[in-house]
Amino acid sequence: MIYAATCVWLLIIVLLAWGVDRVWSGLAPSRTVQAVLFPGTLIVQLGRVVGLLITGAKVVQVKLPDGEGGQKGQDADWTPKLPFVGPLVVALLPMFLLGVVIAFVSLRLGQSVLMRLPADQISTAVPTTLAAFWDQLRALITLCQGTLDALRAAETETWKRLLFIYLMASLTVRLAPLPGNVRGHLGAIVILAIVAALAGTVVDWLPTLIQRAWPLLALAVGWLSLLLFVSLLVSAAVRSARMFLKAE
Repeated sequence: MIYAATCVWLLIIVLLAWGVDRVWSGLAPSRTVQAVLFPGTLIVQLGRVVGLLITGAKVVQVKLPDGEGGQKGQDADWTPKLPFVGPLVVALLPMFLLGVVIAFVSLRLGQSVLMRLPADQISTAVPTTLAAFWDQLRALITLCQGTLDALRAAETETWKRLLFIYLMASLTVRLAPLPGNVRGHLGAIVILAIVAALAGTVVDWLPTLIQRAWPLLALAVGWLSLLLFVSLLVSAAVRSARMFLKAE
């Protein structure tokens, strides 16, 4: 059951990141957002290029995606040659690299945050009833509050806290699907969960490893939920101000 829960939470993380990315792209040009989130953008592009090369694509020139579902300005050969495996590999490599860097940043700069984070608010079992579903939604709100409280109470220098906040925003938001490869992005998570479940029947320590990594998963969920909530409030305020000014 923990493999199914992990798959669901990873899908939720990607959807939350996608939502934050779309809200921010509505407030500023997509390329500006990607430039501001440079560390995450760099890792994504590196993983994407490696994935494309592995799957037989011809990479001529690297440019930022246009954010409108395509790769405007990219070479015409920037598509995987393998029809099914290619999009999965191109999606999986950036996610894997981002996950490794998020774990490194969290353990080096956010250890005190992880210690205070209520990671038990995200269930290790998939809700199978309507009551359990609503309980999990309420727990997500508690997780958002716990994430903010953990950031405020972190016993670390101010510059480390600010660096941690910036890097987490940059890295987690870049977990959003690449334009034109949404199916590959979501499919890669499902395939990864199936492979992990099969491997778990042979490798005894895999469930224990997932349990130990659960606080990192909870941090990503809580952080992106908090970002999406704040972003929606800011977007609503900006749109309301624009409408008010136009009315005048």
